[in-house]
Amino acid sequence: MNFLVTVLTETEAHELAPLIMPPLAFAGIAVAVFALLGFVTFSYRDVANRHAGRTSRTDDAHDAGH
Repeated sequence: MNFLVTVLTETEAHELAPLIMPPLAFAGIAVAVFALLGFVTFSYRDVANRHAGRTSRTDDAHDAGH
């Protein structure tokens, strides 16, 4: 147990690699990317609604008199 405590205190003493920006900046970038992807997804909703009448149903596909 003493060895485990020694290892943990030594690893806490050493500083890890410094970040290139604050952690909140990483969160801000992630929010911005997800907002952009959400906007792109939302913009394709208009295309789906515009072509809603073009989908064929199975009962309409065989009305040619066969």
